[in-house]
Amino acid sequence: MLNEILRKKVLTPDHSIYEMELHVPQLAKKARPGNFIILRLNERGERFPLTIANYNATKGTITIVFQVVGKSTKLLSELNPGDRIQDVIGPLGNEIHVEKYLHPIIIIGGGVGIAPCYPQARALKTLGNEIITILGARTRALLFWKEKMARISDEIIICTDDGTEGIKGFVTKPLKELISKRPISLIIAIGPLIMMKNVSLITRGEAGLPRIKTMVSLNPIMLDGTGMCGCCRFLTKSGQVHFACIDGPDVDGHLVDFDNLIKRSRRYMEQEKISLETLHSNG
Repeated sequence: MLNEILRKKVLTPDHSIYEMELHVPQLAKKARPGNFIILRLNERGERFPLTIANYNATKGTITIVFQVVGKSTKLLSELNPGDRIQDVIGPLGNEIHVEKYLHPIIIIGGGVGIAPCYPQARALKTLGNEIITILGARTRALLFWKEKMARISDEIIICTDDGTEGIKGFVTKPLKELISKRPISLIIAIGPLIMMKNVSLITRGEAGLPRIKTMVSLNPIMLDGTGMCGCCRFLTKSGQVHFACIDGPDVDGHLVDFDNLIKRSRRYMEQEKISLETLHSNG
């Protein structure tokens, strides 16, 4: 059945991150690394974007990974194999540029951002690139897809904020060490806005470190996914307005005004909190 959930897996002990495989044959045929979809669970549901974490044109499936942070992702987490999502729109956004680079590529995944790193790393590795992967999470229990990423990486580095696995600290710690020791052709960072901001600050060519092209993946509030509604707009440091849905979601991290984007991302936090708290209430 179209838009049917074929498989569901809980990725973390606290049941905060889930993996789902969806049956969407036409979408799966056209999906590429960097693309995303917009979901609507039911007739009254909101539209929300999720990056495509994997795709299989032969099976007609895509894989999504999401974290329960609000009402819609909570409702999605309660669906099971055999259930059907009303609307799955995509693939949207731009495919990443893939080529053979002279020097290694560093791919950084933070939290749930680890998942969309996979198709990008796989595509770049297929062309013979050397891939160095840095995965970060608050604690060991929130890490996932380590083995999956290791299979397509020449080197993998784990970081946890609390030190329960790998390096204690943020992903920026091993990043600084790597770029100070050897040439790097490209950096791809996907994860929380603050993480992508800090990665971009390190790689902009200051404090004695080299300037390295850095691509980040933006996932702001979206509505139509075609650039017409303006919900996903973000500013560059020069004040230009861009839209994550059509100009991204992968964009040059050195151009993004992260401070403005972080403020915008917090605009509806109170409303989202209330919506989640009253989800299953009788009121």
